Amino acid sequence: MHTVWKGSISFGLVNIPVKLHAATENKDIKLRQLHKECHTPISYKKVCEGCNQEVKDEDIVKAYEYTKNKFVVLDQEDLENLRKENEEKAVEIIDFVQLTEIDPIYFERTYFLSPDSTGAKAYSLLRKTLEQSGKIGIAKIIIRSKEQLAVVRVYQNALVMETIHYPDEVRSVGDVPNIPSEQDVVPKELETALMLVDQLTTTFNPEKYTDDYRNALLELIEEKKATNTIAASDKQRPIPDNVTDLMTALQASLDKTKKPAPRKRTTRTKKNA
Repeated sequence: MHTVWKGSISFGLVNIPVKLHAATENKDIKLRQLHKECHTPISYKKVCEGCNQEVKDEDIVKAYEYTKNKFVVLDQEDLENLRKENEEKAVEIIDFVQLTEIDPIYFERTYFLSPDSTGAKAYSLLRKTLEQSGKIGIAKIIIRSKEQLAVVRVYQNALVMETIHYPDEVRSVGDVPNIPSEQDVVPKELETALMLVDQLTTTFNPEKYTDDYRNALLELIEEKKATNTIAASDKQRPIPDNVTDLMTALQASLDKTKKPAPRKRTTRTKKNA
């Protein structure tokens, strides 16, 4: 399992060397885009709008737009130093709270925590402490140059870390349009709705739920493979790499569009008989 982050977690004077691993994966089926005419894959290039030229990665800098068309350029070395400075810090559990106190809207992504070679005992101690207390830990961690608020909790026999949004990242419900105000509910309708909920209430079993759309799409792809498979074109349009080649191509295009010159008529002189 790929290691996303390596560091340590501490609570009080207990320090646990750990590794972070993504606990979930995206199962979306990725579809490529082809040119309808020749079935060549469509590519996307980074183009400078001012120069109208393709830009290489080494020619790109990062900047913050603090007002319209006004930027502060951020040096890559400064960003790297800032990232390392924060990543090297141990993740400290700041508080312990009840899981039920956090609304699911705050949760973002889940990671498995595994102990490093010297951290098994401390890892087990934190796991048992969380199990018996019924609490979860609140911590901060830097992942991919972003400081994340996170919770540490027990899942089955492992510790997991779930990144959560900061309060200012969750939009206000007041901004949601067309939410009806409090209205009187007909008692009979409410009674019927509660009966329906009661009839559909069961124990949560995640294995019961499947992605029907993804399964149907996979079946469709398998059917199409037998009757409708195409090979992507490997044609590559020649790209001039210097001014001479560009001028040659332009001249050839110009010559191709020229109309042939009309043939001159020759007049023959009649010989005297």
